[in-house]
Amino acid sequence: MFTVITMTTAAASIAAIDMERTLTQLPFWSSLTEHEMETLRRSAFVRHYEKGAFVHSSDNECLGMLFVLSGEIRTYLLSEEGREVTLFRLYPGELCVLSASCVISQITFDTQMTAGMDTEVLIIPANVIAVLKEQNLHVRCFLYELATKRFSDVMWAMQQIMFKGLDRRLADFLLAEAERTGSDTIRMTHEQIAQHISSAREAVARMLKSFSEDGLVELRRGAITLRDIDGLNHLK
Repeated sequence: MFTVITMTTAAASIAAIDMERTLTQLPFWSSLTEHEMETLRRSAFVRHYEKGAFVHSSDNECLGMLFVLSGEIRTYLLSEEGREVTLFRLYPGELCVLSASCVISQITFDTQMTAGMDTEVLIIPANVIAVLKEQNLHVRCFLYELATKRFSDVMWAMQQIMFKGLDRRLADFLLAEAERTGSDTIRMTHEQIAQHISSAREAVARMLKSFSEDGLVELRRGAITLRDIDGLNHLK
């Protein structure tokens, strides 16, 4: 019995250390008071989402501020007809407050969030981040700056859809993804790419086939290898 208690205590201690290390990565951590730090230590928690799982939607409760630890979150708008428009993606080390619209009243539209792969997220509950926002000027400024950045991402996505043809959007996406991953091979299905650039799978498949015939890419099952970087850049 004593051994079990010792192991449990040790595991709890390690978990506490990991949480402390994670919290110190928050940009505003050093600007918090000791009481505010302790509040975050007690209230913040890590949640795991499997690939494809909903992280947040307009039907869910006000979640709070998200800090991606691993994986990927896709944020998008969903029309009544079921059409999806990707706004931006979040990667490890990035934060988002669009899931905390109850905290920042200026957020007036509903977004959906799903895990693009198995994902772990640190969540600061909405009620906690709301109190910090009122008590700490540094936190308040950070939240508004973060919200502004995400709205800029949204405007960029809208400009892409409204003013760029599919060929340019697809070329831009492939090049950006290659730069982000450090690989000329993009391991995604046509359906996944279509979601990211807000198009139809069939249209993406046709455009990729055209890219392949022009020698810009090589198509394989579940993967696309970039063969002519200059040619793709020219399309942008």
